Amino acid sequence: MTARVSTLAEQPALERVMRRFHRDAWPRFLRDDAVNALWSRLYTDFPQFQLALSGRDGRVVAIGNTVPFAWNGTRRGLPDRLADVLARASRGRERGTTPTALVALAAIVDPSERGKGWSTRLVRAMARLAASRGLRALLAPVRPASKGDYPLTPMSEYAGWRRPDGTPFDPWLRVHWRLGARTLRVTPRGNTVHARIGEWEEWTGLLFPASGRYVVPGAFQPIRVDRRCDRVHYEEANVWMLHRVPRDGVRPRATTV
Repeated sequence: MTARVSTLAEQPALERVMRRFHRDAWPRFLRDDAVNALWSRLYTDFPQFQLALSGRDGRVVAIGNTVPFAWNGTRRGLPDRLADVLARASRGRERGTTPTALVALAAIVDPSERGKGWSTRLVRAMARLAASRGLRALLAPVRPASKGDYPLTPMSEYAGWRRPDGTPFDPWLRVHWRLGARTLRVTPRGNTVHARIGEWEEWTGLLFPASGRYVVPGAFQPIRVDRRCDRVHYEEANVWMLHRVPRDGVRPRATTV
């Protein structure tokens, strides 16, 4: 199976496709205002780093959003929040700072195409893009695919779970692991959502009649409801992983994977 890799810089019409993929991919409650305020800059300031994979029929089957990033090579040099990644990348562009790594912010496969290896091809395309730009690392703040099924288990524990064959328990962590990535650290608040109780009740279809902690389907950990302040607090952990970047990377234009 082959796929054509294109960038938003080459095909500006891909922005509409990417926005549609994002609109359909995430839980309704995952609304990080700080991330959303900066996300459009990926399309306007970094179009050459936004990828799409198309099948033989020309239909887009997967997208990947990445951003160049100045990283000092240490675990402490990795931000706690996705919003901080976006902010640092934007500041670096404005100041002319030389990036050293590529950060994979999102990788989404069309639901009808899942289970066919597209996610692996997409991560490989990101690594080649990093190499073609002279970046020495591909970083991924991974959002584990099945963590929402285990909301009472801390992410630090969940990320270490293994199957009987020794591979990571989580399927999305497993994809990265099989491509040679290693875990750097868990960040406890990659995404942070602050909203009113009524908004959470609309998003989840649940009622929260008293202050306290509630398990919400799909959430990585229980939410905290404060009736007095009419607020719900939710923080979602990610797992920072590091990929080696091939030295003989190929530019994504007109390539196949």
